[in-house]
Amino acid sequence: MDDHKESAESSPGGEDQQDTISHQHEHGDHDEAIAESDEQRVEQELLEDEAHPAAASVTASHGQHEHAGHGGEGHGHGSHQGHGEGHGGMHEGHEQMFRRRFFVSMLLSIPVLLYSEMLQEWLGFSVPAFPGSEWINPVFAVIVFAYGGVPFLQMAVPELKDRSPGMMTLISMAISVAFVYSLASVVFPTQSVFFWELVTLIDIMLLGHWIEMRSVRRASSALDELAKLMPDTAERITDDRETEEVPVSELSEGDLVLVRPGASIPADGVIEDGDSDVNESMITGESKPVSKEPGDEVIGGTINGDGSLRVHVGATGEETTLAGIMRLVEEAQQSKSKTQVLADRAAGWLFYVALGAAVVTAIAWTLTVSFDATVIERVVTVLVIACPHALGLAIPLVVAINTSLAARNGMLVRDRIAMEDARNLDAIIFDKTGTLTEGEHGVVDMATVDGVDEDDVLALAAAVESDSEHMIARAIREAADERDLSIPDATNFEAIKGRGVRATVDVSGFAGGSSDESDGGNEVYVGGPNLLTQLDSEIPDHLQHFADEAGQNAQTVVYLVRDGELIAAVAMADVIREESFRVVDALHDLGIEVAMLTGDSQDVANAVADELGIDTVFAEVLPEDKDKKVQELQDQGKLVGMVGDGVNDAPALTRADVGIAIGSGTDVAVQSADVILVQNNPMDVVRLVKLSKASYRKMQENIVWAAGYNVFAIPLAAGVLAPIGILLSPAVGALLMSLSTVIVAINAQLLRRVDLSLPELPSATPPTDAQSAD
Repeated sequence: MDDHKESAESSPGGEDQQDTISHQHEHGDHDEAIAESDEQRVEQELLEDEAHPAAASVTASHGQHEHAGHGGEGHGHGSHQGHGEGHGGMHEGHEQMFRRRFFVSMLLSIPVLLYSEMLQEWLGFSVPAFPGSEWINPVFAVIVFAYGGVPFLQMAVPELKDRSPGMMTLISMAISVAFVYSLASVVFPTQSVFFWELVTLIDIMLLGHWIEMRSVRRASSALDELAKLMPDTAERITDDRETEEVPVSELSEGDLVLVRPGASIPADGVIEDGDSDVNESMITGESKPVSKEPGDEVIGGTINGDGSLRVHVGATGEETTLAGIMRLVEEAQQSKSKTQVLADRAAGWLFYVALGAAVVTAIAWTLTVSFDATVIERVVTVLVIACPHALGLAIPLVVAINTSLAARNGMLVRDRIAMEDARNLDAIIFDKTGTLTEGEHGVVDMATVDGVDEDDVLALAAAVESDSEHMIARAIREAADERDLSIPDATNFEAIKGRGVRATVDVSGFAGGSSDESDGGNEVYVGGPNLLTQLDSEIPDHLQHFADEAGQNAQTVVYLVRDGELIAAVAMADVIREESFRVVDALHDLGIEVAMLTGDSQDVANAVADELGIDTVFAEVLPEDKDKKVQELQDQGKLVGMVGDGVNDAPALTRADVGIAIGSGTDVAVQSADVILVQNNPMDVVRLVKLSKASYRKMQENIVWAAGYNVFAIPLAAGVLAPIGILLSPAVGALLMSLSTVIVAINAQLLRRVDLSLPELPSATPPTDAQSAD
């Protein structure tokens, strides 16, 4: 290596190499310049996105598609990876930009404050002067204006183009007037200089925007989570009946694939061979696995059960059901309209008020004392006093405390606008499975023949089901555990396909054993009606009546047969959460309509709705229908909230005005929602509405305080009371401006005292205590 190096240096080509190195340095400098230019371009795009929030999501979406296109090299889901990053990356970029500019501007403002004669006089301190110290204020103020203030001017341009002045326009007017007047005062000495007001205004506005961006930042990766449901590879069956592993992207219509037990189905299709129970809850919302046999359709992304399946591929890529859900989620995310913030509307009105006051002030003072420097100073004072210091913090401070308070009470707020909208909800739709119910089957009732105890039945059934992972088996075992029953041993376990299970249960010394059993073992069967057909067992009238009633209540019935004798029937259903009864009553008490949305049968849905007292029921709906049902209520003019926990809820969650995810649900539901209930407690929906109402009330109060300062100070600055000797000086105006900011901050802190405890309702257990935001 060294020899080659020396040879290169000593050869005639060494000069060329030096030239190459020189060119590389030049290219390096050029690359650094490009990088710096790119950083400036990115910041400019962020500022444009901040000014055009409605277009930002579309821009981000297009950008992500482009990145996926450039960088895609056959990674299974690479094309989907960008979908979830647009909003999160955009808001994170905003947050980092305002954070950086705030700290830099704040540091640069310190010399301006220290060398401000007005502050020195107020606070009774002095700093040493030195040659050139008189230039500290103008020089540092110019830097702060250029670095921290110019972005607000850039963000005000779209407001002016749209003829809808708001916060950015008002801030830009105030800092521009203060900047120009203060620079002019360096050349033409005046009584007042606004350098310290200029830098503090910029600092506070940057702080307010940083807090706001921090509170609204979200990382919406719902589409990425949906894509993860699809496996990366599939086992394709070749013409010679061998299997080959291929990427899912290489599958085509008509291919035959092998789906092993427990594996994800790689594409939509039709079963050619095999029987199995398929878990489709993440797609259809059906709470129990669906039995599949040859000729039945299967959906890509669902989970195969215990059997092995051979599936003819019917749809791949963008044609699959899962891809359709992803499109719905993306459309719903992009369809959310731009909502004007209260402070922005107040700032828009204040902008016109300030301009009008300035014009009236100029005309009145010119007519009174003729046009001179006093008139200019009075007009500038009016415009500077209109600076929205308090208004800039009125909303972000409440939002920050609101987010903290919500988190302490089990609610993670991902969308500030949705949190504000929650106060006006007209209807809240709950997904049934896993939200209003436990999402798991449980034993709800039993009937036995004469002389047989229910505990003995449960113990025998639990013994037979001890080795099974079927959801019914788990429910029986859990019911036995809840009763603290002693479970006998079972041997010779056998699964009877499509009918149930059997085993020999050792009942030696066990009260549930039959009296004529000589060897201490009972042959026990547990299964459905098909089991009774196989065993040719007759159903006693009272057990038949029990089964008929259970069927009317959409409950599943399993039977227990001991030594050929049918001795019990057990009814099972998806267990309703205890909290569900309370949440429906509490929302009704708040005047909110409660609806239920589920993929389950109409009988199941009606049974649950009748028990809970739900107003509206949507049953047997597919994911696209869930989205449409939300839209249906919205078309009636209702503000709709959606509470869910599954992939099938994702389009509805994003379409709803307020999407609320149960925290224990799937990642895609969490990522599609505006608010996440971490504690998996539907009652937190009521807390959400109460917190939204309290937060909005604080926002209104803060705006009143912030705008009230201007309503009081602007006329005084204009000289309305000058005839009686009362004239608001810039110094006093600045003091009142600071006082207004302090009042707004204190009032925002009072939000921490809001009572989020839930009212005790008839037939309801006492609520858990709400947590403070400390």
